[in-house]
Amino acid sequence: MQKIKNVLISGGAGFIGSHLGLSLTRNGYSVTVLDNLSRQIHGSDPENSYLYKSIKDNVTFIKGDVRNRNDWERSLAGQDAVIHMAAETGTGQSMYRVFDYSDVNIGGTALLLDILTKNRKGVRKLILSSSRAVYGEGRYLCFTHGEVYPAARTEDDLKNGFFDCRCPVCRRQVELLPTHEDSKANATSVYGITKYVQEQLFLVTAKAMHIPAVIYRYQNVYGPGQSLSNPYCGIFSIFSTQIKNGNALNVFEDGQESRDFIFIKDTVNATILGLEDEKADYQVYNVGTGVPVNVLDIARKLTRLYRSKVPINISGNYRVGDIRHNYADITKIRKDLGFTPENNFEKGIAEFVKWVDHQELKEDRYPDSIKELKENGLIR
Repeated sequence: MQKIKNVLISGGAGFIGSHLGLSLTRNGYSVTVLDNLSRQIHGSDPENSYLYKSIKDNVTFIKGDVRNRNDWERSLAGQDAVIHMAAETGTGQSMYRVFDYSDVNIGGTALLLDILTKNRKGVRKLILSSSRAVYGEGRYLCFTHGEVYPAARTEDDLKNGFFDCRCPVCRRQVELLPTHEDSKANATSVYGITKYVQEQLFLVTAKAMHIPAVIYRYQNVYGPGQSLSNPYCGIFSIFSTQIKNGNALNVFEDGQESRDFIFIKDTVNATILGLEDEKADYQVYNVGTGVPVNVLDIARKLTRLYRSKVPINISGNYRVGDIRHNYADITKIRKDLGFTPENNFEKGIAEFVKWVDHQELKEDRYPDSIKELKENGLIR
């Protein structure tokens, strides 16, 4: 296949997209970014945001909306590959902004594919930024019933302080297993559902058009450049902004809920491997470390690194749509593409904190986000 040279990144002024765009330009690619410079991500003055300023001189930037056909049409001209990252993100908000999440994530994806079915415009590869949210609670082991996929945790259990998952058959507590790409899609949030629909649209349509497509299920990505003004997602940035403002940290449930946190540089490296290697065509890959870290450990580590004395409050509250645990099995991407994360938790969090220490203090908008969730009945 002829070498890909021109790459369009939708959402390319966002956290992952901006790092990816800069890395691609350093590697000789010509990059175009389509982005609406969302206020939630970029703040009240988007064109002076850290992320936008980091890319604007290195890429061709088009301000536009993935729900607008004309914006897609002018962005797609001359592109060899499309990396589709533009999306509404965050599980909590998705539960009361159902239309917005469906309109952007599903509608925007459908519009891109609709355009390409009518005119491929020279596009020879498609990559989708998906999420571990498609798995919901993920894969567990029941010592009676074997491998199981728990449904969303019950209101009664959560109210009574039992936060772990149960076997969907016998209701006994189950043991966490890593989630591989063949694990059941079992989303417990509107966001997770929209990401899985995106995946299916991509794979089915791309195969029909004979355009190779790659799906990346990113785990929890963190690192320098993460929005410090977005209180709805990104626990590293949320906690950091609270700490820098001298505010107490609020930890849901018992603090033992865990995720697979992957550093931004590793995320970018994995993505580029799939762009350049034909073995990735029509495949779905987890992008993570394969190591779970719990939320309380993150809170404690951040307060130590910032030399802060702010209290850490374990609330016992829970959010509708949240999962208990999830971490990735990365055997497939390691085997197919030779991907190995280079940054462990200790190294990554230290680099993130060093970056935050040099950033302008952002307003702590977390209380407003909690109020909004409570008003919509999503915090119990």
